[in-house]
Amino acid sequence: MSTDQHIVIIGAGAVGAATAVQALNAGMRVTLVESGTPGGPQASSYGNAGWLSSHSILPPAAPGVWKQVPTWLKDPLGPLAIRWNYLPRAIPWLTRYLASAWTWPRVERTAHALRSLLAGAPALHQALAEQAGVSHLIEQRGLLHAYLSEQQFRADRRAWDIRRNEGIQWQELNTEALRALEPDLHPRYTFGVLVPETGHCRNPGAYVAALVQLAQHLGADLRQTRATGFDIRAGKLRAVHTDNGDIPCDKAVIATGIRSRELARLAGDRVPLAAERGYHAVIKQPEGAPRVSTMFADCKVVINNMESGLRVAGQVEIADVDAPPDWRRAHILRDLLVSIYPALPTKPAEERIDYWQGCRPSMPDGLPCIGAASASPDIVHAYGHGHIGLVGSARTGELVVQLLQGQATTIPLEPFSPRRFA
Repeated sequence: MSTDQHIVIIGAGAVGAATAVQALNAGMRVTLVESGTPGGPQASSYGNAGWLSSHSILPPAAPGVWKQVPTWLKDPLGPLAIRWNYLPRAIPWLTRYLASAWTWPRVERTAHALRSLLAGAPALHQALAEQAGVSHLIEQRGLLHAYLSEQQFRADRRAWDIRRNEGIQWQELNTEALRALEPDLHPRYTFGVLVPETGHCRNPGAYVAALVQLAQHLGADLRQTRATGFDIRAGKLRAVHTDNGDIPCDKAVIATGIRSRELARLAGDRVPLAAERGYHAVIKQPEGAPRVSTMFADCKVVINNMESGLRVAGQVEIADVDAPPDWRRAHILRDLLVSIYPALPTKPAEERIDYWQGCRPSMPDGLPCIGAASASPDIVHAYGHGHIGLVGSARTGELVVQLLQGQATTIPLEPFSPRRFA
């Protein structure tokens, strides 16, 4: 592709920022369109747990999970909850969500596709961070899964066998080894699994902001406005419409996360994109913390030592994107955090705690949308990563640039087709 071709990337979150840098490295001319502050708290990447989990290849659902739906509906503060007033709108998405993992062979197909997207992701992020001058934000010291017992781990063995079949290796830690690695951890956790190939980000918001700043340094034009549609004539993209006028261009990328659904429709594709709303709590200057970023199997949360403090992130709330937060869910996370690390005060002063709520842009089958739009091959979809938005952003940017250049992609994109639900 010649450098006089102009690419408009709609969205400056993790995916859009990574795509912009890689497009500029490939010699393209780039305009970034973002209505908010890059890396700001309005973005899902800002509140991310920070995991660069190249082993996160299992879809959110699993065979038999449908049995838990009545419990979800009864418990508004459970790990996965559905707001009653949103249930009629959520039913089609939930039906596809359950169907996507109805059998283990379906789960294995999803895992194979996600592994192709995530393999080597920590190294890709390290390279981007080094180019942006923030290499200290990316660490590759592995990630830990903490279990109450070895029996609890064995009950989860099918998922780990799928990971092994995809080439993922791990170390099993007995009680003594786990205690040596994590002395601050509550003694109720007696078994651990360490995945060495993985990594974490110590400040996702700052990382994304640094990538956008790098893109600007490389020549990108940042337009702080909202994209509203496309000027497509005879299958050829002419411009991107925005609140502040049209931006003439040759190609465009939809990377606006949870706000991508309407733009996708205008590009010719109807996608079942929904918000998996999540929360986090951060305790500043913690008295105890993990040495390695950790997920806890019993309560499905991730705890990560960030630049801003000790962050616990998790919860899935199926509700309207713009519904007001239920801060009780963040308080649950706070309480879990202090119970897992006994050195923390039982009731930390509120001025030491920050709370956040955001929306993961999720497809019901756990696979993002990456591919050309139906209305014009000049428009590329790049959204819907759900729980793997941060870790999957670097490879997604690489794939999008290959599509923009008309090259063969490094991995097959059929599983990620935006038309797979048509």
